[in-house]
Amino acid sequence: MARIAGVDLPENKRVDIGLTYIFGIGRSNVVKVIKDASVDGAKRIKELTEEEINKLQKIIEKIKVEGDLRQEIEQNIKRLEEIGSFRGSRHRKGLPARGQRTRSNARTKRGKRKTVGTVRKEAVEKTGGPVSAEPKVAAPTSAPAVKK
Repeated sequence: MARIAGVDLPENKRVDIGLTYIFGIGRSNVVKVIKDASVDGAKRIKELTEEEINKLQKIIEKIKVEGDLRQEIEQNIKRLEEIGSFRGSRHRKGLPARGQRTRSNARTKRGKRKTVGTVRKEAVEKTGGPVSAEPKVAAPTSAPAVKK
């Protein structure tokens, strides 16, 4: 099993897919890394020689990946929160920070739906609470409004 940048790469994956298991290396970076290392991307990871693995490691060391990258991203978010920017406040509240709508979407950030408002009649009956056929209306005030 090949271990690059502290990540065990899956043996049965192709090299170009397996390298994306490293945080900070995506499909576009993989092309550059494979080209610089002169390794065949269609090979399986288990077919790589020690020399090819070492070439890949040396090239990936030049790129900020895994712990260093995660730390930098975390510091950037902390900085946004400290300076009081709009994006920082969105991160603090756990809402989308890049202008996405939140009325109907943003389930990933906001979590599972929570029903707010009225409770259906059947649900109230199951819980044993009082059921009224008519909605409650606020009592009128004693003093009429005066127009000036």
